[in-house]
Amino acid sequence: MNEIVPMKIVIAADPFAVALKDALVAYLKDKGHEVTDVGSTATKEVAYFDCCPVACKMLQEKKVDRAILFCGTGMGMSVIANRFPGVVAACVESVFAAKMCRAINDANALCLGAMIWGEWMTKEAVDVFLQTQFTEGLDPLADFLKEAAATVERIRP
Repeated sequence: MNEIVPMKIVIAADPFAVALKDALVAYLKDKGHEVTDVGSTATKEVAYFDCCPVACKMLQEKKVDRAILFCGTGMGMSVIANRFPGVVAACVESVFAAKMCRAINDANALCLGAMIWGEWMTKEAVDVFLQTQFTEGLDPLADFLKEAAATVERIRP
């Protein structure tokens, strides 16, 4: 597996996910990442629909490399994040899916649900999300995946 290269990461969480988010922030900082927290804290509640746009704008403006977004299920964050051009958010429920959302879809935002994920599995999922490169391990499909990602990016309602 690839080494984790220090990145700039924005993290947002609604009130359902503060404890999980806080554990992940400490974990990522210990690994040398620069983490910006724009979500709820133990003393401040921020709804998912208020903190997610802040994180996504940072991703759009290339102020950060990746976003990790927490709510109860991860789905609300994903719905909002995917409304921002250039943000490819994946709501995942397994470590394998966290890896494949990078390898197949070049996702730059990982959405996780605090009602679903425990702390240790969250760390595993985030590690593979940060380590995996687009098309990694999928060499026979690389050209197709790159073309598909470009086509999907052009789709606008």
